[in-house]
Amino acid sequence: MDQHHAAGHASADDEYLETPPGSTYEHTDATVGIIVKFLFWIAVFALAIHFGLGVVYALLIDRAMETGERRYPLAAAQGERLPPAPRLQQKPQNEFYEFRRDEQSLLEGYGWMNRNEGIVHIPIEDAMRLTVERGTLSSTAAEGGQPRTPGLMPTDASAGRVVERRRQ
Repeated sequence: MDQHHAAGHASADDEYLETPPGSTYEHTDATVGIIVKFLFWIAVFALAIHFGLGVVYALLIDRAMETGERRYPLAAAQGERLPPAPRLQQKPQNEFYEFRRDEQSLLEGYGWMNRNEGIVHIPIEDAMRLTVERGTLSSTAAEGGQPRTPGLMPTDASAGRVVERRRQ
């Protein structure tokens, strides 16, 4: 460090801020002429390849026009085919609206589900009211008759075999 202060430099990097007079580049670096020749020949080959591809492409197009060749000769005999089911919906918004309308009419109306067995459907509001009035839901487990502990739920990884306490 003392040598730099003696030479008039505050740090070791200061002496490289200016290029000394009479200096150029290191002669051990790569030769510029070889690099220029390499880039020139790369450009020549790139142009030749592009020109060659253009000629081949034009020849192939002319040949196809002369022969009147179909684009897909094997598919021409089959005619128009539809893709396998399920197909994309043509108007999904309309179909969704119709689906929701039908589902809503099931939830809000009366009707037969199975006339032979006497099964009907009633509006969801009436079904919930009747369920509460009749006390069909119970707080006891089906097996053993022990009441459920509130807040215990099956864990995700146990497929319902193990319960854990969760906030609801």
